Amino acid sequence: MTTTRTTTPAITATAEAVAEPFPLAAVELTSGIFTRARDQMLHLARTYPVDRLLAVFRANAGLDTRGALPPGGWEDFGHADEEPWGPDDYPGREAAPTANLLRGHYAGHFLSMLAMACAGTGDAALRGELKAKVDDLVEGLREVQEALAASGRYSHPGFLAAYGEWQFSRLEREALYGEIWAPYYTCHKIMAGLLDAHRHTGSQDALEIAERMGRWVHGRLSVLPARQRRDIWALYIAGEAGGMNEVLCELAVRTGDTTFVETARLFDLDPLLDAAADGRDVLDGMHANQHAATLLGYLALGDLTGEARYRDAVVSLWDMLVPGRTFAHGGSGENELWGPAGAVARDIGNRNAETCVAYNMLKLARALFERTGDARYADYYERAVTNQVLGSRHDVTSDDSPEVTYMFPVHPGALREYDNVGTCCGGTGLENHVKYQDSVYFRSVPGADRTLWVNLYVASALHWAEQDVHVVQETSYPLAGTSRLRVDATGDLDLRLRVPGWVTGGFTVTVDGSPEVVDAVPGQYVSIRRDWAPGTVVEIGMPLTLREVPAPDDTSLVTLELGPTVLLARSAATTWLPLAAATWRRLDGTLDAPLTRADGGTWRLGDLELEPAWSGSDARYHMYLRRADAHIGFAGAGSEADPGAESATGSGTDPGAAADSGVPNVARQDGSTFLDVLWSDGGFASRAEFLQAVLRTTGEFVGLGLLSAAEAEAVLGAAVRSRVGRAADGEAAFLAEAVAALRADARAGSAPRVELVAAAAPSVTGWYHHPAELTVTARADAGEPTVEVRVGDEPWAPAPAEPLVLGDGVHTVTARAVDQDGRERHVVREVSVDTTPPRTSATARRLGARGVEINLTATDDVSGVDSIRWKGPDTFWATFREPFTRALADRPQVIEFAATDRAGNEEPVQTLVLPPAD
Repeated sequence: MTTTRTTTPAITATAEAVAEPFPLAAVELTSGIFTRARDQMLHLARTYPVDRLLAVFRANAGLDTRGALPPGGWEDFGHADEEPWGPDDYPGREAAPTANLLRGHYAGHFLSMLAMACAGTGDAALRGELKAKVDDLVEGLREVQEALAASGRYSHPGFLAAYGEWQFSRLEREALYGEIWAPYYTCHKIMAGLLDAHRHTGSQDALEIAERMGRWVHGRLSVLPARQRRDIWALYIAGEAGGMNEVLCELAVRTGDTTFVETARLFDLDPLLDAAADGRDVLDGMHANQHAATLLGYLALGDLTGEARYRDAVVSLWDMLVPGRTFAHGGSGENELWGPAGAVARDIGNRNAETCVAYNMLKLARALFERTGDARYADYYERAVTNQVLGSRHDVTSDDSPEVTYMFPVHPGALREYDNVGTCCGGTGLENHVKYQDSVYFRSVPGADRTLWVNLYVASALHWAEQDVHVVQETSYPLAGTSRLRVDATGDLDLRLRVPGWVTGGFTVTVDGSPEVVDAVPGQYVSIRRDWAPGTVVEIGMPLTLREVPAPDDTSLVTLELGPTVLLARSAATTWLPLAAATWRRLDGTLDAPLTRADGGTWRLGDLELEPAWSGSDARYHMYLRRADAHIGFAGAGSEADPGAESATGSGTDPGAAADSGVPNVARQDGSTFLDVLWSDGGFASRAEFLQAVLRTTGEFVGLGLLSAAEAEAVLGAAVRSRVGRAADGEAAFLAEAVAALRADARAGSAPRVELVAAAAPSVTGWYHHPAELTVTARADAGEPTVEVRVGDEPWAPAPAEPLVLGDGVHTVTARAVDQDGRERHVVREVSVDTTPPRTSATARRLGARGVEINLTATDDVSGVDSIRWKGPDTFWATFREPFTRALADRPQVIEFAATDRAGNEEPVQTLVLPPAD
């Protein structure tokens, strides 16, 4: 292949980096939680045929497909009537059936995966095997590009795709998603794969193919007005261009041709850039992955052009996303869209956290760390790579599927649906699991003081050949809070150890057995700078703590996290699981809970079975739990310093028993309970602060009439008896003075008690399959209270003597009781009822003489559809995801299907009869 190249001066980035990543070959992962997924993906890399990846390209170019089937899913052959249309000869959607309009992207991801796996393995035989597959795939793409050019049908000889050029022409006329898909998205994946092949295996052919593609892109976009390009990139999905700006910047650096910098700028979405640079949040409702993928390119453009607005916009966008729109495992978005600012709990739906978004956010975090050295980006990286990305890979081995998630949902009773051959997340998932070593260590840039950052505590070996530094890290993290580093180095070296943001129990460092005095601040680094000698051993201690971490916009919704690991509660319920943890809370807010290891890599915590988010299991789970402490209580009696000691009140209570006041955990009008208010800041610096906060909160609730003086005394007594913090002198006097003050302020008695009692328990899913019945009861210290009830936002009504009957829906039932002195107390209960199964409709569309495309659509207006299953002759029951195709036979075929809703209702099996082939 010959390539015409304009000779230009070398391109130099203007931004000054702080840290540099190591090449994949410099870091070797040793046995740990990440090697499981890596090895499973390496198996796929070795066994999957290159001809299957090339089949869609060869078919589009009129080349022999060699009998290979395409991967499937989104990555399948087009419609039987589809032609390899050029840019101007597409006959229109009504006359031209089209299918699989994103095909080709998967091969680009696979090429990236093969190249990175080749670079990252220390096994010479495996490296040679993978290099041969890279070369075969690149050679196949070269043949296709040349065949397309020779046809004369396309606008430029650099065109390379697995479908006609018409999609790009229709995009320029602002065609919507549905008529087209996202043509530049596919273009990006192919170019990215080629550049990865050049970077990691030295393939010059790959660079030349990518360069020709870049010139074709420039030819199409450079003639369009700026307004037209702006409107195109704002189109939902159709205008999704992946990281085209990023690969074009990379192409500019590798070829020295500044034309590609200008081509990269043609993808600017100025309204988003300008808003972000000004600090205006316009992300609500935007397609998450469509725009997350562009941020790396904007950073690269900032480096190459020196324009500060690019970097300013990206940093601003990061701050809008993390943590305010980020779920506990590092993902974001609902139904592929970003929600309102600061919405985490409010954005929980049934399709949260597209895995592609986490893939791009990790790349962005890595790039921002390189430019700033800021540990907050490394903290995010650890959270997302450990939980969402590692947990996105099913713990199975497959010869033909990446076995990864599309969504990693966070709603109650969620399921990870793996496989995803040919989807966008199936593509990024190919890459995710062969590059875990890329952000464990970073090094100083040339010319700076010799510095080594340890960002992830992962069992690994580092070979920094240029500086003759070698590090072996031994650790069972995140299952243990320790790591041991053997450092072979000579002379001055600044070793920077990240103190994870979750650390609450201290961070210790010893060097050759001698403790180091370090200022260990969570979310920052400790620096060990010295003249090193080979064989120096650095040992790190960071005790794992169990934490109850509230969502930023709803403190009653929490996750359980053990060190960096988000724990998932296994349960078939699809309504919120309750968590009562008040009596386990230490002074710093962490939990001294009876967490024990169980079989199968799980933990037990009371009635909960917990698994790490990174497990790769297929159990139904709950990431978020609902706080449900019935009483105001604190960690067990006695003191943390001496649990067997007599408490400050003089009672020698059982140190293991909870300091339970027996007082209901009453709620304010806004729904915040006593314990929500008390622990809203997460913890306390001292026991004195804790007691003052208990006193302050108690006084507030007494003032609201929600606690009587006697109840306040019980709460304060429980706090003093508790082992939250260390016992201090004078607490008995503190209690007496506080109680006296509260008694002076309190009125006799307290607000009446009110309860909502269900006549029966719901099903295992948490839903009632029949109308639910609730009875309201109330009592006051004196007289008969006024008792009212309302459902949702309906007006208050007198509580009925008969049970309240609730039909289909998710109902928020509130009961309140008001006594003769006007004191009020209320309770809220959420009741979920779904009495009817979903209903599925089936449509069949002919695909030529011997094929049919079947689309199953289910509706359930109450709990929502959980799954649709179908089976046909000689097939097992399969879970439905997308439209599927069936070949017609000589005889009619019967397709059976049925849907299940999230409440657990299943519709009767329906049938669709397919006619015989013509």
